[in-house]
Amino acid sequence: MAKKRSVFDINFEPDAEEADDKRFPAGNPGAPETKSFTAQGHVPQTDEPVRRGPMASAIAEAAEATQERAGAEAAIRAENDALAHEHVRLKKLGLITDLINVSDVVITKLTRDRSANVDPELSELKDSIAAVGLSNPIRVEQTDAGYELIQGFRRLNAFRELAAETGDARFTKIPAALVPRGEPLEDLYRKMVDENLVRKDISFGEMAQLALSYAKDMDMEPGKAVKVLYASALKQKRSYIRQFARVLEGLDGALRHPEVLPRALGIELCKLFDADPDRAELAAETLRAVPDRDAELELTLLRAIAEQGSVPAQTATKEVPPSVSKTTLRLNRPEGEARIIAQDGRVEIRLPRDFSAIDRERLQRGIETFLESLEE
Repeated sequence: MAKKRSVFDINFEPDAEEADDKRFPAGNPGAPETKSFTAQGHVPQTDEPVRRGPMASAIAEAAEATQERAGAEAAIRAENDALAHEHVRLKKLGLITDLINVSDVVITKLTRDRSANVDPELSELKDSIAAVGLSNPIRVEQTDAGYELIQGFRRLNAFRELAAETGDARFTKIPAALVPRGEPLEDLYRKMVDENLVRKDISFGEMAQLALSYAKDMDMEPGKAVKVLYASALKQKRSYIRQFARVLEGLDGALRHPEVLPRALGIELCKLFDADPDRAELAAETLRAVPDRDAELELTLLRAIAEQGSVPAQTATKEVPPSVSKTTLRLNRPEGEARIIAQDGRVEIRLPRDFSAIDRERLQRGIETFLESLEE
């Protein structure tokens, strides 16, 4: 006979502390997850969240952080690439500007279209730079040893002279735009030429001299050099430059001051030399016979050549004023700033005052005193 088992129903009343404790094992709050399985043993898809263990949570958080960091790094790389492309674009346009030492700039690659003689206008440029600074940077090409000047010959000279005259450290560095390295020589010449074409003080003689130098460097005819360099100039202007180039070529390097040769005289000499090439040789010999000539004497000789085809000995040795340069001064006066321009045979005073209102005798005494003081 089988033994009967006794079953006892024991009801335990939970303590108050246990009743309020909603924590579960592993420190995860909330109700325990109850999963039901299909016949194939898969968890059915439901909208209820799935509780993860602490290790799974840590792995998920690490994965999310790694993904965020990778996204941030990709964004930084994209920004750096964009900045690099923008830098290259601006550099190609010559829009990258920096302060560079004037002593690091050399002038060897390009023949300048400016005469190497004394520049009477440089003092005004220096005054402007000293007062308000340089508004238009020079252009340079960076080299292994420093910088090669492309544009800004007068501005560079002004800074160098100001540094030497004043000792001010401000003028030892000059604003410069960097042009791309390895640009074709023709493009560099064109940039230099086109900048100076808009200036009214660049002479036909200087432009013709540059065309001859470029033709020699590039092994081409002077006429073609004019066409290449001055493609942006008007047709009539290119014609004048070609005529001046023939004059300079005929004089065979004897002309020292091409910047003072007027347009009318240059055209007249061109016609003379084209009609009789021997006259060009005679003119060159005449100029070389006066080795210590200045710009004004050279101009006198050329005018005599144009009129006569040769120059008498007395004309070649004729004394003329020694210089065509000028001195500019600025003085502070009660009436305002006085500007004095002194040239050969001329002194000009610009002051906001009506000098015609001064008594004639008083004005004369003042001028006499001024002239006498210059002789002391």
